[in-house]
Amino acid sequence: MNENNDGIAGRSLDVRSDYEVVVVGGGAAGLSAALVLGRARRSTLVIDAGEPRNAPAAHMQGYLGLDGMSPADFLAAGRREIAAYGVDGTKGLVTAVTPEAHGAQNVAGGGADPAFSLRLADGRTVRARRVIVTTGLVDELPEIDGLAERWGRDVIHCPYCHGWEVRDRAFGVIAHPVMPAHQALMVSQWSSDVTLFLHTAPEPSAEDTARLAAAGVTVVPGEVAGLVVEEDRITGVRMADGRVVAREVVFAGPRTVPRDGLLTALGAATRETPFGTFVAVDETGRTSVPGVWAAGNVIGAHEQVVNAASGGYRAAAMVNGDLLMADLDRRAAAVTTATA
Repeated sequence: MNENNDGIAGRSLDVRSDYEVVVVGGGAAGLSAALVLGRARRSTLVIDAGEPRNAPAAHMQGYLGLDGMSPADFLAAGRREIAAYGVDGTKGLVTAVTPEAHGAQNVAGGGADPAFSLRLADGRTVRARRVIVTTGLVDELPEIDGLAERWGRDVIHCPYCHGWEVRDRAFGVIAHPVMPAHQALMVSQWSSDVTLFLHTAPEPSAEDTARLAAAGVTVVPGEVAGLVVEEDRITGVRMADGRVVAREVVFAGPRTVPRDGLLTALGAATRETPFGTFVAVDETGRTSVPGVWAAGNVIGAHEQVVNAASGGYRAAAMVNGDLLMADLDRRAAAVTTATA
């Protein structure tokens, strides 16, 4: 096995055009799924657009045994591992997944179980009996001057990911428009100096106001205009009226937009959450579309790396079992027909 010059481990896509499983997305969920499938001796291809959500972060935390590892090193290790089990990989953007009317007749012995044609932006096409979508999401930050430039450094959003590293510093929290007090209350576990900037969010409820007071959180009304940065570090939050509130770290809850266009185009059912609309899956990651599974941030805003990897594992195990039973049922039917 080799690693192509796009950084995705595996043989060239030119080797074949038919696979038992295609995994769309090469992050934690996708690579975990590919590892399970490779070990199960399934012909598998990973197609990755190369846009990981956690690319701005220097380290990932909270993954037992890998705490503090860089996201880039994590992905590189995963690519090496799946290559060792014969999994193919290519860099590319899948633009369409189309169900085939007659199933995967020429894959793994034939039969009319679900099958799909996947088209890439560069014109390539590949077929698969099953598809696992792990395309993640995009974080859309509030339009505040300087916020995007500091994202993943001293502008962060997840205390479980970064709270320990910034503990006991002066926190500023840009209120989320749906749950204005929640993040400020949560991060008070990591610092006793927390200021909540309401920005464009509504006033917290009476219950949350009491909780904020109990946590010692200062609430600042009014819109935030930008960040004050000196010597490559945040020193304050600048309000629209010109005031500057000294802060060292800013938590900002982004609007999470799943990259679920492939799934919704297939007609996958969705569910509403406080953080947006996401594709609905069962406990194994199975969508409402026969033959299609999904895992990672494409199905939820709070799938951490460890959760995404677990979700990919579960989806792959179910896909392998689904393929196995389909093949056995087809063989059993053929034997019955032959002896009738």
